[in-house]
Amino acid sequence: MAAKTLTTGGSSGVLYTDRRDFYIRPNVVKELWTDVTPFTTTISNRNVVSGLPDPTYKMFEHRNPWQKQEFQFAGTVTVTDDKAVSSAVDIDNVVGLGGTATAADSSWLGLQVDIWDSAKTTKRGSAIVAVIDGNNIKLKNLSSAAGDDSGDIAVQNDDYGIIVGNAHGEGTESPEAWADEIEVVYNTCQIFKTPLQITGTLLESSLRGESSELARLRDIKSQEHKIQKERAFLFGQNPYGLSGSFANLEDMTDGATTSGNVLRATMGIIPSIEKHGATSGDDQNQFTISEASYSYGNFVDDMEKVFQYVPEAGMKRAFAGMGAMSYWSKMAGSSGLAGNSGWTVNLDNMQRDTLGFNYRVLETPHGALQLIPTPALRGPYNNHMLVVSDENLSLMQYRAPKFQANIKTDNAYDGVKDQYMSDEGIGVTLIESHKLFKITA
Repeated sequence: MAAKTLTTGGSSGVLYTDRRDFYIRPNVVKELWTDVTPFTTTISNRNVVSGLPDPTYKMFEHRNPWQKQEFQFAGTVTVTDDKAVSSAVDIDNVVGLGGTATAADSSWLGLQVDIWDSAKTTKRGSAIVAVIDGNNIKLKNLSSAAGDDSGDIAVQNDDYGIIVGNAHGEGTESPEAWADEIEVVYNTCQIFKTPLQITGTLLESSLRGESSELARLRDIKSQEHKIQKERAFLFGQNPYGLSGSFANLEDMTDGATTSGNVLRATMGIIPSIEKHGATSGDDQNQFTISEASYSYGNFVDDMEKVFQYVPEAGMKRAFAGMGAMSYWSKMAGSSGLAGNSGWTVNLDNMQRDTLGFNYRVLETPHGALQLIPTPALRGPYNNHMLVVSDENLSLMQYRAPKFQANIKTDNAYDGVKDQYMSDEGIGVTLIESHKLFKITA
């Protein structure tokens, strides 16, 4: 009789199905992701506002008016070199000055103005605001484009007046004062609930893989709770963005599941940038990178806008999808577009942040970006990169996150039901300080 072997009876035999132990490490289960929420981890360790008096909240923000003080001319005028006061000229698109967007006031008297063409490439001369004529201004020539007093200044429609300083005569009184006001943006917390439930019989079972199914589910559901918060903080949306009112933010109801109770949804940072940001200009914060045509000149210009507001930490954090990480890795190598176009970027080796996630440092001509691989940036967001200003981003907590154990006890329920619950949102201010890059083929 032939000797009995390990395969006697085949895959349907008792030896195969019950007696053999295929589990090398029966109490160890591997997971794909060790840290799934670098964005939430970062903001929760940087700036948490807890104990909110209301789940819907206002945030103050202020843009220093002196960072850009300029206007455009809405007409033509000649400012002669004989120092005579010019004719009155209309103005519009006023930024960082008293009056309104289309009108001057007496605080303008004595302002020293450099006059540039509509493209801001050709300087026409310098003048001083000598008279306020209703909503308009009259000028006196300080210097022609040549830098002397030998020429008139021919101001054209849509030319820019860029404020240099102010000058006043000897023995004159103090000019009229003007002041701006701080602004308000809105957002709201939303209620997150992630339950788990097992029967009492399963609770008492002796299992392989994980000895306690309850402990395993608690760990998995904890990660699910975190990743759903991460996605909401990144992608969450409500109909009104950051500029709605309390009434607007709370007019959503969910009759299907909560019998008409108010449902609040926090506005995530990416939709906030898309809704309230700019695709051009000095405060551009939405950028599109075309892999086929993106040049080193584009890279330098884009990074100039990213770092125009110097970060307090000295480095800006950039949360990147794997496609975006791949793009910058290719740029750091010698193949693909980098090799063809003759330019590369400097990208450090992978490092481990003290908060527990991996990152690489991308060096730019204007500052360093901490590139953080972000699991939530998958699918349609794979080629996205979000650059944030830590100072203008916060985690808002109406109620602190909690684990609610054994919440189902009526009628001697034979089992355990737990729940993770959070009532949180994010605070986004000064939207132009946050940047969003989309990489396209």
